[in-house]
Amino acid sequence: MSFLNSDSIKRLFGADRSELQSFHDVRSREQATDSIERGTSMVPISKIVGTVGRYNDFDGQFRPKRQGDSPRLLGIMQAMREGKSLPPISLYQIKDEFFVLDGHHRVLAARELGMEAINACILELLPSADTLENKLYREKVDFRDRAGLSATIELTELDQFVHLEQQIRIHQAFLNQEENGQRYSYSQAARDWYHTIYRPLVTLIRNSGLVKKCPGRTDDDLYLYISVHQWEKGRARKYGIGIDKLIPRDMEAFRAKMAEYTKQQYPDMKQTITVFVLINVEGKHEQRVMDKLFALEEVKEMHSVHGSIDLILKVQLQRDLLSSDAEIISQFTHGMIRPIRGVQSTQTLIPGLSRVKE
Repeated sequence: MSFLNSDSIKRLFGADRSELQSFHDVRSREQATDSIERGTSMVPISKIVGTVGRYNDFDGQFRPKRQGDSPRLLGIMQAMREGKSLPPISLYQIKDEFFVLDGHHRVLAARELGMEAINACILELLPSADTLENKLYREKVDFRDRAGLSATIELTELDQFVHLEQQIRIHQAFLNQEENGQRYSYSQAARDWYHTIYRPLVTLIRNSGLVKKCPGRTDDDLYLYISVHQWEKGRARKYGIGIDKLIPRDMEAFRAKMAEYTKQQYPDMKQTITVFVLINVEGKHEQRVMDKLFALEEVKEMHSVHGSIDLILKVQLQRDLLSSDAEIISQFTHGMIRPIRGVQSTQTLIPGLSRVKE
């Protein structure tokens, strides 16, 4: 029984000018020779970009260029729709892209049914071409495989995984000193480090949006930067002092602190700063300046006063823990207040000790 109408058939077998990538071309370009069997796992459909030897038979969406395959394809789609078990497809992997060796019609059927991933047997071919991208890829895969992790960590500088390996070995020694009698191998300690230290800190970093301030960097780069400075070098840093309260100088102390939270309860990696801004304005522009200032979200109170100062603002700013108070305050006053026509001068006061009545 067919569940496709004529429009669906046309969509499946209609012309598409885009082409699949040729596995052999990519393999030659990347000089991918060394191979590793990765076993069977679910692969995102979006990462299957080419085919082995049949790229002229299918378009860029894996639709056959001839309609003679229609009955076979419809049968596979019917089986998938009914939840029947199908054998895994066979894929070659080169870096983060996959190429179909066997199972083209199953890939197309999965696409048409809106599936996000498909079960596949994978043989990875490691690139050896002398490029920075390939060197970084080999480093991250080597680290992942030695640690026995299922996920990769994306660093953008060479020779940095040694710091993460050192963290794992320190964590392994700590675990083996505990009194539960269990002895942890390197890979067991790596998995515990990943879930109890690495993931919590990366989640804090991701929630803070810090990576937006660091073009070309990843959340993993920031993890490396923060963790090395906090737990390995222990030297003076340029970022804000609040980070020591959220991320202790000792890695295991951080692990114990994060164990008190669920992922949804991780503390925000931001800090609120309260400042008072004293402003002088030209008299003829005072009302317009007041209206513009009061419209700013950061301004919580505004007072017009008599004396050498015209306006007093109470302002609340948020900074991430890698920024300094001075940096955030300067950005606000120079970017939001001083450009307003009529503002003559500003002075910022940061409270030391505050006592507030309810």
